[in-house]
Amino acid sequence: MSVSTETKPIIIAENVHKWYGKFHVLQGVSLTVNRKEVVVLMGPSGSGKSTFIRTFNALEEYQQGRIEIDGITLSHDLRNIEAIRQEVGMVFQQFNLFPHLTVLQNITLAPIWVRRSPKIQAQESAMKLLERVGILEQAYKYPGQLSGGQQQRVAIARALAMQPKIMLFDEPTSALDPEMVREVLDVMRNLARDGMTMVVVTHEVGFAREVADRVILMDSGTLVESATPETFFSNPKQERTRKFLSQIL
Repeated sequence: MSVSTETKPIIIAENVHKWYGKFHVLQGVSLTVNRKEVVVLMGPSGSGKSTFIRTFNALEEYQQGRIEIDGITLSHDLRNIEAIRQEVGMVFQQFNLFPHLTVLQNITLAPIWVRRSPKIQAQESAMKLLERVGILEQAYKYPGQLSGGQQQRVAIARALAMQPKIMLFDEPTSALDPEMVREVLDVMRNLARDGMTMVVVTHEVGFAREVADRVILMDSGTLVESATPETFFSNPKQERTRKFLSQIL
């Protein structure tokens, strides 16, 4: 009996290994993520969290193991990589907006050039996305005229403009002033409520408790513990998890 696409995991990573020279940064990491699931990765700096999620859209190569995104096996085949990148949106710690383009131009660039969307259609979609992330009035400004929180919300809108099935967030609030963190997390909460599949690298405990379906601790290139937020924060099984939580809670 074939597994329906609704029940089959949208991300499958099996025994993924990666080396930087002699440094073994990912040591046989396996993870499956289901459709509409929100998975939060936590762990100390240098534990491999960011490297791991960057393998999902080939921003980082891996040397051993297998990664499959929505039924497409990630290989060196450029067509596969291109197909996967159209399914996966990514938001980075730094906003990576083009400073010489307006907010609207930043958001419409990829749909027009990659998806071949008509300009008017791309602009209409972009305005709806700006309204969705709460900064419609900033459409004709340049990134340098916006706060960090506003720039990060533009970056989220830009990723959503490609209509991805999966959103990856790599410490999206760590470069922000504390008062700007909430506005970005609110957008991410709404995305989760709307059913977006999300993998989030973050230290925002409140967000993880409220929004995550699973919280995972990574350390030294391995997955240490995976549990519901309630179990992870209140009754972790691993001593390494307890030690980590004692340092951040």
